[in-house]
Amino acid sequence: MPEPPQEPPHEPEGAVAGTGMGGGMDLAASEATALERTPHGPDGPGGTVGTGGPGPQDRPRSLWSDAWRDLRRNPVFLLSALVICFLILIAIRPSLIAPGNPLQCDLARAQDGPRPGHPFGYDGQGCDVYTRTVHGARASVTVGVCATLGVAVLGSVLGALAGFFGGVWDSVLSRITDIFFAIPVVLGGLVLLSVVTSNTVWPVVGFIVLLGWPQLSRIARGSVITAKQHDYVQAARALGASNTRILLRHIAPNAVAPVIVVATIALGTYIALEATLSYLGVGLKPPSVSWGIDISAASPYIRNAPHALLWPAGALAITVLAFIMLGDAVRDALDPKLR
Repeated sequence: MPEPPQEPPHEPEGAVAGTGMGGGMDLAASEATALERTPHGPDGPGGTVGTGGPGPQDRPRSLWSDAWRDLRRNPVFLLSALVICFLILIAIRPSLIAPGNPLQCDLARAQDGPRPGHPFGYDGQGCDVYTRTVHGARASVTVGVCATLGVAVLGSVLGALAGFFGGVWDSVLSRITDIFFAIPVVLGGLVLLSVVTSNTVWPVVGFIVLLGWPQLSRIARGSVITAKQHDYVQAARALGASNTRILLRHIAPNAVAPVIVVATIALGTYIALEATLSYLGVGLKPPSVSWGIDISAASPYIRNAPHALLWPAGALAITVLAFIMLGDAVRDALDPKLR
């Protein structure tokens, strides 16, 4: 006697999900229910599909939030930022780790090696190399930061105006930048700073700003020219927005990333330039404390007292390397092509 045909097992309602190819995909009841909910569950930030707004993970991230997320995971950025924070700290308060006086010297100890309490030894004038190396960070960091701020502000403003308005203004600024690019930096420093008698850092800062703004100006000009061709700028112009509002609210936030990258890398270059000019005798001058001055003073005694040259030179190299590494990390984070 033939057996009656068996009915297929009853499928829970909602347990079959379409595959988009004319067929179906069998799912358990719990799995089918899970498809109707966001990863946060029914009571989470996202709620259920169609019943609540987007959760935090569904919100679009901006370029700056993505860049900050990448920087926090970049060991190069973390290491360089740690070194730079330490340098800024000792530049503000060098007495925290070097309570001695960098100008107090004892000729009886000239060129002596390390001893307890003086781990870096003494230079040719009997000054404590450790104390002078720590206090020398103030001049180098001050010159680098102030010169970078001045170059970034002046170059960005002039370049942004030239790129936004174009015409005669753009042509005149381009020819002026060509003239400044033709001036050798070291030779210009020898000529311009040789007549300055001030012992402060401001003549050096002014010289760097004077010869450094054309590079940032070119970067800002090109970035603004690219940004003003986007649709959102044309839409803002069609809605009657003024040139000032378009430049500050729509173009500047989207054109500032290349300027930040170049300025961060240039900061280390400016510190090296200050040390070079001080080494040549036209930058900072004694009794100012600078790594360039100490390297210049220790050069004649490199065979008898190499420690007097190696410590300030090493501090200078580490500082420049830290800022260049920071700039490279920022560039990689802000460049969408490298993602």
